[in-house]
Amino acid sequence: MPSLDPLPPHVPTHLHAEMPKEVRRPVVTEWSRANKRGHPVDCFLEGPCFDRAGHLYVTDIPHGRIFRISPEGAWSQIAEYDGEPNGLALHPDGRRLCIADYKQGILSLDLTTGAIGPLLARRNSERFKGPNDLVFASNGDLYFTDQGQSGLHDPTGRVYRLRPDGRLDCLLSNGPSPNGLALSRDEDVLFVAMTRDNAVWRLPLLEDGSTAKVGRFATFHGTSGPDGMAMDPSSGLLLVAHASLGSVFVLSPQGEVVARIRSCRGATTTNLALAPDGRTVLVTESETGSILAADWDAAAYR
Repeated sequence: MPSLDPLPPHVPTHLHAEMPKEVRRPVVTEWSRANKRGHPVDCFLEGPCFDRAGHLYVTDIPHGRIFRISPEGAWSQIAEYDGEPNGLALHPDGRRLCIADYKQGILSLDLTTGAIGPLLARRNSERFKGPNDLVFASNGDLYFTDQGQSGLHDPTGRVYRLRPDGRLDCLLSNGPSPNGLALSRDEDVLFVAMTRDNAVWRLPLLEDGSTAKVGRFATFHGTSGPDGMAMDPSSGLLLVAHASLGSVFVLSPQGEVVARIRSCRGATTTNLALAPDGRTVLVTESETGSILAADWDAAAYR
């Protein structure tokens, strides 16, 4: 009989930071009615993103808040507004964060003043379904997902590209819950986490700006599915947070699971970010309002 491949190594995590008790809000919100069966939710962390000074930013979706965490672990609220902020991306100018907001579209946050304003609120006068996550290409193109409440019952989620000149391209309109995004190292492929398909899709980006031969790159299991993602720039390994399996799966360029980063807290691992030094993975565990950390050495999995 052929020998079975060994199980991928499990990478441990430890608690990096936890939302302070005094800023938690255990109340029912419009978001918790739609997503948590109406139960009070004191916070739901998402969107980890570093600025150039090494501060980590996270969103608190149900309460419309954005927090900054210093390298020493101190929390400070930098924004609160009428929205449901999810994914964050540092603008190429380094002075702003772009926000994928479920209620308000794509927003811009000035890191100096804390002012929030619209970057792209509507398309042809029509509101988006509900933006979820976003990523910048090196040329300034901004890719974002418009998830809404789509799923296998209603595969109408969209993936967009916003050009620096303001042109908006719809790359995909049949997604069953498009969520996290990551670009390949040479930026000719866009990976999209399709949460309710429990899969990561692969979108080739063609020279004329379109896409073709979209396919499933990897599949998973569980009650939820893949959520936030990140591409390791040195190795081409794709890191995929799974929102119900308490893990970040590390995928090879062929979609094979080569490692599994395990949560030391709850199972709702929603998103991740690589630290600026490239040696640590930070993971939002939204069930407990925690940020977990794992040592990262991409060379170990190539």
